[in-house]
Amino acid sequence: MGKKVLIASLYSADPVILAVTRLGAERLILLVDDDANKEQEKSLKLIQDSLGRVIDVKTVKVGTYDVLGTARKVAEVIMMQPSEDWIYVNVTGGRKTKALGLLYGAYARAERVRKIAYNADDKKTVVYLPKMGYNLKDSEKTVLDAVASGRYTTLAALAEGVDISRAMLYRNVKELEANGYLDMTDGIRLTMAGELVRV
Repeated sequence: MGKKVLIASLYSADPVILAVTRLGAERLILLVDDDANKEQEKSLKLIQDSLGRVIDVKTVKVGTYDVLGTARKVAEVIMMQPSEDWIYVNVTGGRKTKALGLLYGAYARAERVRKIAYNADDKKTVVYLPKMGYNLKDSEKTVLDAVASGRYTTLAALAEGVDISRAMLYRNVKELEANGYLDMTDGIRLTMAGELVRV
């Protein structure tokens, strides 16, 4: 059996220490701000000085308000863990934007994540969030990747450029737009949700 790995956003130390203790984590990966303030630095030092004596503690710097960049970094970190490890995510600490990036990154690699948790303010209740994935079809991924490349700004250009039938392309575009992944108001472009599902 692999190790229990906890990936958590950080601001104050309490939610992280509680999550590590309840889970029995053997490795802790903390998301810290690129420009950490004194409170976050103090919390990180406390965790390193206490938990760092008994478990492996790593930090990953992310942009404070960069939801998409955080999601990408989290997905990358998840995939770097050995396949036999059990990965848990805790979105309690840190700014909401960082917690959302952590959550979206976990959704992007849902097959590798065991549980996603949030610690309630009473410090006793743990709320387990639904573990969801994006479940795109291969042809939908092809469409999103093609649009993301920037080479196709109209539906007609996209139809000429991708290697799927026109009927399938139009069904995919309609579905992707309905799910909020594509914006068709002025040509064709990815929304932030479209960028997130590509993580």
